[in-house]
Amino acid sequence: MNNDNIIGANAATNPAAPDYTANSAANDPLDFDDDPLSATGVSRKSLVIFFLIDTSGSMKGKKMGELNTVMEELIPEIRKVGEADTEVKVAVLTFSTDVRWMYSTPIPIEEFEWARLRASGVTSLGAALKELNVRMSRNGFLNSPSLSFAPVIFLMTDGYPSDDYKAGLKELQANSWYKFGLKAALGIGNEANDNILAEFTGSPDTVVHAYSGGQLAQMIKIIAVTSSQIGSKSMTLSDDTSHELGEEDVFAAKQKLLGQQIQELVGKTETDDVPFDTGW
Repeated sequence: MNNDNIIGANAATNPAAPDYTANSAANDPLDFDDDPLSATGVSRKSLVIFFLIDTSGSMKGKKMGELNTVMEELIPEIRKVGEADTEVKVAVLTFSTDVRWMYSTPIPIEEFEWARLRASGVTSLGAALKELNVRMSRNGFLNSPSLSFAPVIFLMTDGYPSDDYKAGLKELQANSWYKFGLKAALGIGNEANDNILAEFTGSPDTVVHAYSGGQLAQMIKIIAVTSSQIGSKSMTLSDDTSHELGEEDVFAAKQKLLGQQIQELVGKTETDDVPFDTGW
């Protein structure tokens, strides 16, 4: 996978839906811009959103019920992202004792239907990261003939891994799509380890935590929609300098912006519903 060529870093799309967009980067010299070629009928750019979801036994009950409900509600929100210029696809990888893809290939968001998940078994996060590494390649799930944005990768879990997650993460970290992808993670309940999630994303700013059903719904929507909006945009220089951004600059700036917007939006959320781990 290391030899994969990530192209389309400076491609752009139409403005995405504003539902969860913050204005934290308004004064930053790094900004988003529409590609003037977008009106000339060029090929649609492809964006794959990967959801990695813990379906171990500790997710059973209210956690899994809330997650299923919010994911069903989320799909119409993601359909607003990219619009005509970006082909948004969704791939869902679940991990418990075994790792499984919800569908055998990424599904265009217009056709995607959520299949409700059930919880059982242990938390094989390391195996999930290894499986993601295998499929996140031009020979796997990222074989679109059109230009490709780097993927969005969203991890959700409620507990400590039951296998060697560090070995799986080490393999994944050598993957160019992972390196340049937008990464975010959500800890669910009291047992989720935010430090492990920060190892996955590379920054604590792109890790959030949900302790109740209301928070879970808010956090999933914030992360999924915001990261999709940022991932499907081009980034250009908006100041008076003349040099162009390199790929590493582009993706580092996008990841930083994602963290800033997530933290701003999370800081504005409020919920007073009952926490997951208090007698449900």
